[in-house]
Amino acid sequence: MQGNLNEIDIYSILQLIELGQRTGLLFVEAHSIYNRNKFGLEEVVRYQPNYDWKQRSWFIFFVNGQIIYAANGDSSLSRLWDYLRRYKVKVRLDEMQIASEESQNAPEYGYLWVLLEQNIINPTQARSIIHSLVYENLFDLLSLHQGSFVFDVGAALVPQLTTLQIAPTLTRIIKQVQEWKQLYPHIQSPDQLPVLTDIAGLHSSLAAATVTKLQHWTNGKTSLRQLARYLDRDIITVAKAIYPYVQQGWVKLVYSVTAKKITSVQDQGLSLGGSQKVRIICIDDGTTCCETIKYILQPQGYEVIALNNSLEALSLVFQLKPDLILCDIAMPELDGYELCAMLRQSTVFRLLPIIIITGKNGFIEQTRARMVGATDYLTKPFRDTELLILIEKYLNKACCAR
Repeated sequence: MQGNLNEIDIYSILQLIELGQRTGLLFVEAHSIYNRNKFGLEEVVRYQPNYDWKQRSWFIFFVNGQIIYAANGDSSLSRLWDYLRRYKVKVRLDEMQIASEESQNAPEYGYLWVLLEQNIINPTQARSIIHSLVYENLFDLLSLHQGSFVFDVGAALVPQLTTLQIAPTLTRIIKQVQEWKQLYPHIQSPDQLPVLTDIAGLHSSLAAATVTKLQHWTNGKTSLRQLARYLDRDIITVAKAIYPYVQQGWVKLVYSVTAKKITSVQDQGLSLGGSQKVRIICIDDGTTCCETIKYILQPQGYEVIALNNSLEALSLVFQLKPDLILCDIAMPELDGYELCAMLRQSTVFRLLPIIIITGKNGFIEQTRARMVGATDYLTKPFRDTELLILIEKYLNKACCAR
């Protein structure tokens, strides 16, 4: 059995395996996000920060229509160590100790069994870890809509410690996926890293002990998924716990690939939210245009942030909450037209002023800008007064609209 997820979804595939009481391995591979024509804004924003892994994959092992174990395509043991951390396991085994013919296609599973055999963990702890690994992978898979799959009938993965029935497991995880969608766009991915941005606001509203706990975990190095592993909680419980602080702007969620960008913004003395200044984002792969705009607007009291990667900008604009966006047309990966069109798909940016910057003052460029939802356009080179008049025009309109 094999095919594409646009023809049959993961839920249906798992149901067929359960009904047929199949034994074997399901392999699922996500399509690269670079094929962006197949993705809407939500998918690009969710997966873009992870675009270093062009192909992401998962494995699920079955016996008689029940799940034994699930893994992702990452061959490292990092997530297993996250789970072992809750049991204070510090022993790391030599590679020779975990060599096992039966589980060589699942090193994480083999490692877990060696820990069990050496009494470093007990069967209850091992079962709990396996269940958590299965839930984690199914949560990702049930949110996946672009990819391909292959189910190979074969011998069951051995040895076996536990099995999970598919139907009740899916019921539980589908509910979590539905609850997760309600947190968007404030929370977009389990791989986001919480960063504390307004400690004064936290101290004014929360007990000192609560603030201390938040400071411990919101260090920009621990993802929501890792927090769930460490605390022995499901991802929804963790996400809902941190959601109010994200709404208030006290905590921001960033991605590892954009964490340096956020840190850079903070190093410049710019806050990530709640600023009294009007915030303007300039998106251009070159530096000259953005530097010119900064030179013109900053003396007028505007806060200007330059973003030089259009793909990264899709994620960062949700964090930075601008009052207006200036966007160049000619950029690699995503040009200004595509970026504007994607932003307009989100209710967050549906009414936000977006001004396209173009080097050509032609009818075609102006028409395309209007068609993708641009508020206006600005032709390079432009004078200081041209930019200031345009900015004030649309910022005043936005204020009146509020």
